[in-house]
Amino acid sequence: MRKLLFGLIASLALFGPAAAQNFPSRPITIIVPFAAGGPSDAMARILAEHMKNTLGEAVLVENVTGAAGSIGVGRAAKSPADGYTISFGHLGTHVANGAIYKLGYDLVGDLDPVVLLPSNPMIIVSKNAVPAKTLKELLDWLKAKPQPAAAGTAGAGSGSHVAGLAFEAATGIKLQYVPYRGTGPAMNDLVAGQIDLIVDQTSNSIQQVRGGNIRAYAIVDSKRVESAPDIPTTDEAGLPGFHMTLWSGMWVPKGTPKDVIAKLNASAVEAMNDPAVRKQFENLGLQMPPKDRLTPEALGEWQKAEIAKWWPIIKAANVKVD
Repeated sequence: MRKLLFGLIASLALFGPAAAQNFPSRPITIIVPFAAGGPSDAMARILAEHMKNTLGEAVLVENVTGAAGSIGVGRAAKSPADGYTISFGHLGTHVANGAIYKLGYDLVGDLDPVVLLPSNPMIIVSKNAVPAKTLKELLDWLKAKPQPAAAGTAGAGSGSHVAGLAFEAATGIKLQYVPYRGTGPAMNDLVAGQIDLIVDQTSNSIQQVRGGNIRAYAIVDSKRVESAPDIPTTDEAGLPGFHMTLWSGMWVPKGTPKDVIAKLNASAVEAMNDPAVRKQFENLGLQMPPKDRLTPEALGEWQKAEIAKWWPIIKAANVKVD
């Protein structure tokens, strides 16, 4: 009996490493908490296409929308901790939502970080019918409107919403937020003229700007983006110091084996180091993270620092969820 018990304990001790060594043995799913066609979806699909080659299994993207991404993140957080479900998200989903929603999970306690992904400087864009041609003219137009302008967001706490709150704080101008299930659908309505503006992710807006379907006023950063060098920064356009970059990342359910996390991290890093992938990201206006910030630990530390920075700002804005 004693030998049998010791044998069972030894088998259990070896099971974890053995499972990690065999990982993956079936398809992996990346849950994107926003609608297909948006910037998060585009980045996830580019990464998934490359990661399937290094991991040797299909990497699928599933769009689970609602509540500014909190539904999709919740689905991932409550999945088995085996590495087969990845939570894709960003500043909005993995930081801001914790200050706004009563989540059924803990953003830090129920998820383990995998890797920091390319960041997306925000951009101020409007429908073409807005008469302003420069950022200063836009601010004047917004101040003169009898009613607040309609600003599209991906929901309360989304990156576009947090950027809108920061815009209000920087300018003293109030906006009327119109929530969508992602900035992809919001962009469709901006092009159609149904809303006035979005403080959006550059990767979501840049193709529409290039196509002449919307108007860009400024990159919300201290430096111009290489893919659109003609668009000035907020510093240059008359709103100095108003900067916001939406970083993204990948997480897995808490308790996922470290070896599995390491494999997922290595696969994502290899994808980001591929020249073809980097070119795709650059065309979207995305900025690659520094090499020394590509570890799981670096993402974990950054997420906690961003929570400490943004939660007081969001709570001071008294954001209400309908």
